[in-house]
Amino acid sequence: MWKAVYENDGSYDGIFFYAVQSTGIYCRPSCKSKIPKRENVYFFAAAEEARRAGFRPCKRCRSDLLDYQPIKEIAEKAKRLLDDSFRKSCDLNQKLRQLGVSSHRMVEIFQEEYGITLSEYVSKLRLTEAKRLLSDTDGRIIDIAYSVGFAGLSSFYRFFKTGTGVSPAAYRKEYRK
Repeated sequence: MWKAVYENDGSYDGIFFYAVQSTGIYCRPSCKSKIPKRENVYFFAAAEEARRAGFRPCKRCRSDLLDYQPIKEIAEKAKRLLDDSFRKSCDLNQKLRQLGVSSHRMVEIFQEEYGITLSEYVSKLRLTEAKRLLSDTDGRIIDIAYSVGFAGLSSFYRFFKTGTGVSPAAYRKEYRK
């Protein structure tokens, strides 16, 4: 158990908790706080045991919560933001910065969580919506291009043809419902 604490091994989270006598705090094995002195550490099978022994939960690793995963939470917020904003020609990067992490870190987090980059995800959303609008509506192609977040028709045509292998007009002709 000490090795798991020393190495911040998240695979042991939920299996046991450790408490530090000098601080009065209990943590998960993956806690990124400073490694305590071994002689100050006690191990518990459950968080409740640590609380009963007089220790309080760590504010960093949130050892009091069963499934606290801040990185996953940030990725989910970013995904919801992209799902809601991909059609708008607003600055998505500015909105993503409001989540409290750098653009570079946001790209890493999103890719780790979903296996796809932010821009690939937005492109996928735009292509899916464009295909739906072309096959299900009578909207003009230029209006569809604007509605999925493109500022011009030529960039939309290039994007659509790269993603599907056919032009928007050819796609509409083939898949019209």
